[in-house]
Amino acid sequence: MTTAGVPAQPDLPLPYPQDSADLPLLPVRMLNEHAYCPRLAYLEWVQGEWAESADTVEGRHAHRRVDRPGGTLPTPDEAEAAERIHARSITLSSNRLGLIAKLDLIEGDGDGGVIPVDYKRGKRPHVARGAYDPERVQLCAQAMILEEHGYRCDHGVLYFVASRERVSVPFDTELRCLTRDSIDGLRLIAAGGRIPPPLVDSPKCPRCSLVGICLPDEVNFMRRMETPPRPLSVGMDDALPLYVQARSAKVAKKDETLEVSVDDVKVQTVRLAEVSQLALHGNVYVTTPALQTLMEREIPISWHSYGGWFFGHTVGTGHKNVELRTAQYRASFDGGHCLRLARGLVVAKIQNQRTLLRRNWKGGTMPEPLLAGFRQDIDAARRARGLPELLGVEGNAAARYFGEFRQMLSSVEGQPELAFDFARRSRRPPADPVNALLSFAYALLVRTFTVTLAAVGFDPYRGYYHQPRYGRPALSLDLMEPFRPLLADSAVIQAINNGEVRPGDFIVAAGSVALDGDGRRRFIQTFERRLGHEVTHPVFGYTLSYRRLIELQARLLGRHLMGELDDYPNFVTR
Repeated sequence: MTTAGVPAQPDLPLPYPQDSADLPLLPVRMLNEHAYCPRLAYLEWVQGEWAESADTVEGRHAHRRVDRPGGTLPTPDEAEAAERIHARSITLSSNRLGLIAKLDLIEGDGDGGVIPVDYKRGKRPHVARGAYDPERVQLCAQAMILEEHGYRCDHGVLYFVASRERVSVPFDTELRCLTRDSIDGLRLIAAGGRIPPPLVDSPKCPRCSLVGICLPDEVNFMRRMETPPRPLSVGMDDALPLYVQARSAKVAKKDETLEVSVDDVKVQTVRLAEVSQLALHGNVYVTTPALQTLMEREIPISWHSYGGWFFGHTVGTGHKNVELRTAQYRASFDGGHCLRLARGLVVAKIQNQRTLLRRNWKGGTMPEPLLAGFRQDIDAARRARGLPELLGVEGNAAARYFGEFRQMLSSVEGQPELAFDFARRSRRPPADPVNALLSFAYALLVRTFTVTLAAVGFDPYRGYYHQPRYGRPALSLDLMEPFRPLLADSAVIQAINNGEVRPGDFIVAAGSVALDGDGRRRFIQTFERRLGHEVTHPVFGYTLSYRRLIELQARLLGRHLMGELDDYPNFVTR
């Protein structure tokens, strides 16, 4: 690349410290990603991000044969005399280069040299060198490792599975220099600890498996407010949470399914591929093989009391993105940063409460004095000079909102048994069926945000508005504030007004009201349908489900904390 006729300065060499035991070897496949997109390589290698796509699945299928070890790689001396070499799935490394590679196939044609063969899923591209630079760099790095082990290697082969064509790649001086620059470039950005900027309006982005994590269009749009983002091109995910709430139920693994049984009688079988998380209510037993499989596949388990109180969740080793958690903790100790984030969250919550009341108000339009009161609350939240003052403003707005909550509930004339009454918000314990529904919905929402935040890489227990307390997922409570009216309250209103939950579905004991088993099951269905409801993002303009929106908002918070966005864009519905 050149700028105004001036050649670009190559990356300065950064030799791998051979005596350092704490630095991992660089996988050669990451050089392919770096040559394709430095930001992609950083996300995968440094931050540990990964997402499946149709291309990655197809690539694994194309490699299914060469991924099975076969044949023997002779020593360099033996290779000189060997008539034929054919060794599959060979892993080699070089401490001097700081590289490690799993070679699909190593061939020898009897002239004493070896030939690395790298399988590619697509068709051969019709370009000058027979292949693009990322693939050529990856193959050349494999050859450099072979040479470090004493083999002679002057060319390699790229085999394109879709077109069944072989392309010979000579390892000339130009390609070797490009490969060394790629090694040094990736190592430099990894050591620098700053993610490269996203590509701008690049045709590479829509088919990238990490587009929903990288958010290139969204970050660029928030920075410049110029080109609107393209809709997120993420694969359709049919996996949904599996809820188990039967007393003494057992969840076990059988082949590629989860079996749910009660008193040793099988009641349900669900394919593992269709499970996004396992939500357990009450006394439910999970077998060790099932636990291990769920952890291996990064399927979280959330634990609830029988009444729905969220205890916590179980995951595998957790997300590798230490940089994100470091940025999260750093901001949490900055009082000014906490206040700015908290103001935005509370303002968005009050705006969404007002919108929900306006949409569902029974008998005409909302009174102007009530709208004026919400406007005052929003202005006060924006001017709050500290978290205690902001808490007071939020409390006043909540009293105003829940004081009119009954206006959103339908009543059935002549059938008082189908009517729900609501006077005020009561939490512990819920004093009436509406409060019981609200508490249960908030517990489900906390679970949803906690699992999503942990999957993105956050610590759900370190927040900005809600201060840390023992066992309280403060960050989950923070981010869910604007979504309480849109998801939890809306699900409650829908369940009541559509007759999906009735007054007879509740149990009253010692002044506390709770849903019974059948009522919980039907309300969970209402809540999950609400998560699947599609909305138009007010900033980016494209349509996505609430379930996907929660992940998007979590990743946008990460982009803000990592310094890529000046502000966190809260979700405010129209």
